[in-house]
Amino acid sequence: MSSGGGKRKKPHEEHEEHVNHERWLVSYADMLTLLFVLFVVLYSMSDVNMKKFAQLASGLSSGFGAQSVAFQGQTGPMDGSGNSAEIVQIDPGANPGDGKAGSSSLTAQQKEAVKAAMAAEERSQASKNAQAAAKEAEDLKKIENKISDALAKQKLLGSVKFTIDRRGLVVTVLTNEVVFAGNRADLRPGGRKILDAIAPTLAKLPNRIEVDGNTNQLNAKTTFYPSGWELSAARASTTVRYLVARGLAKNRMSAVGFSDTKPLIDPKDPRSITMNRRVDVVVLTTLTADQAALLPAASGADSKLHTGETTLQAGKRAQSGTGTTDTPSETNTNPATTPAHD
Repeated sequence: MSSGGGKRKKPHEEHEEHVNHERWLVSYADMLTLLFVLFVVLYSMSDVNMKKFAQLASGLSSGFGAQSVAFQGQTGPMDGSGNSAEIVQIDPGANPGDGKAGSSSLTAQQKEAVKAAMAAEERSQASKNAQAAAKEAEDLKKIENKISDALAKQKLLGSVKFTIDRRGLVVTVLTNEVVFAGNRADLRPGGRKILDAIAPTLAKLPNRIEVDGNTNQLNAKTTFYPSGWELSAARASTTVRYLVARGLAKNRMSAVGFSDTKPLIDPKDPRSITMNRRVDVVVLTTLTADQAALLPAASGADSKLHTGETTLQAGKRAQSGTGTTDTPSETNTNPATTPAHD
């Protein structure tokens, strides 16, 4: 017997834990809560605007014929907005997954109607693109007129050529000895004078400006640069830096060097020695790609290389109805007087 006199508990009775037989209620309550949330979400998703859905069904019926559409409308009671709603019934025979849905279930007449509607939409979009291209060509021509006005005041109009292509307005500065010395990328006084004339007009534009450097096709060695790539890029960069210093926003500018890969005229032409040695200042268009592709056609004669037209000349041409587009023929084409380097 123990000294306490009481009955000693068995070891397993001392450590036996109380078992909670109601724990399942917690899980059950959680499940009910989740189900309630699920039904609320499903109900909110099922709240469809039946009036708009009925209008869609009516539109489909008028477009494809009442017999071919799986929606049939009936006048129903008032909806929550106080308007007479339309109950839409779906034909059970038109199952989207049974192969009867889509264009395969349309009659020949209905397919022709669909093709005609698509063709009409394409014509409408093409017309909008053409109108946008024509408006852009007109705006670019006005920019050319302003630049030409400034060059004409400095008697430098013959030193610059213009073209309108899918990129935008291309202002071509022929980099003869007046602009850049042979094998050099440092602007000479004549080049600075040309850029000083065109910079104020460019600075007022919202368009991005790209400057492309190009060398001619001569195999002459570039003395101060490894190749024509570095020389053309250096000339483009020099031009960009000069224009930025004259008020053009830095974030609108870019410089690209093309070496002799983008000749302006055929390298076999004697004029190419000077014509292909150039810097192009491109006023980039804001049109989409599809619209910009129509720019050359929309600009007409201005898509060819021509001498700039001043505002006064443009007004006279508009009155007389004649064109003023020039060819590169007025540029010096005597090989004996052209530089034998880039």
